[in-house]
Amino acid sequence: MADRIKQLEAILQSEPHDTFCLYGLAMEHAKLGRHKAAVEWFDRTLAVDPDYCYAYFHKAKSQEELGDKGAAIQTLQAGLKRARARGDGKAAGEIEAYLDELG
Repeated sequence: MADRIKQLEAILQSEPHDTFCLYGLAMEHAKLGRHKAAVEWFDRTLAVDPDYCYAYFHKAKSQEELGDKGAAIQTLQAGLKRARARGDGKAAGEIEAYLDELG
């Protein structure tokens, strides 16, 4: 996985606002249990594209892993609002289900 991180970081050098790449880095860090770094990468993803709905979902997962349930709930609420505004029913449903689980 470290190779994937290096590859994504190399891509990011030439495309610093590539949301797929930013999200990929966040996911790789989360898979490795580096949840603090993952949250930072999810934040960077959302700064570039606040409508990247699954970044909210997975950011909340990392926040929950870090023991910050309150922050995870806030993240999910923001993500649910965005998903609904975009008309993304699939993302809204998944975010809402996770929010109910945490609630």
